[in-house]
Amino acid sequence: MTGRMEVVGRVSGRRRWSDAEKLEILAEAFRPGVRVCDVIARRDVSSSLIYTWRKQLREGKLACALPVFAEVQVAEPVVPTPQPAPCSSGLIQIELPGGVRVSVNAGVDAGALARVLSVLR
Repeated sequence: MTGRMEVVGRVSGRRRWSDAEKLEILAEAFRPGVRVCDVIARRDVSSSLIYTWRKQLREGKLACALPVFAEVQVAEPVVPTPQPAPCSSGLIQIELPGGVRVSVNAGVDAGALARVLSVLR
């Protein structure tokens, strides 16, 4: 008995894809280092369908468990402008041995004054 066999390379007509299948294909297609055209050939899906599904995913039209990402814009850091020290009428006069006299405003930076005094002693 001889028979005839026919091999069909492509499925004709419309196929139905579950949301899980769509998400699996999208995850595979947009994985870093993967070429979308390779996934299209391997999965036998049209490129327009891949991009339609991606748009649906972004718009929340696919039931999914994939994370949703927000757009981020990196801005230049804001550097605060230095504020002038408040003016005070207090004046500090320091007399060191040897006749050296140092006069500073009451708002002087204590660390800077200590360094100056350590040099003058």
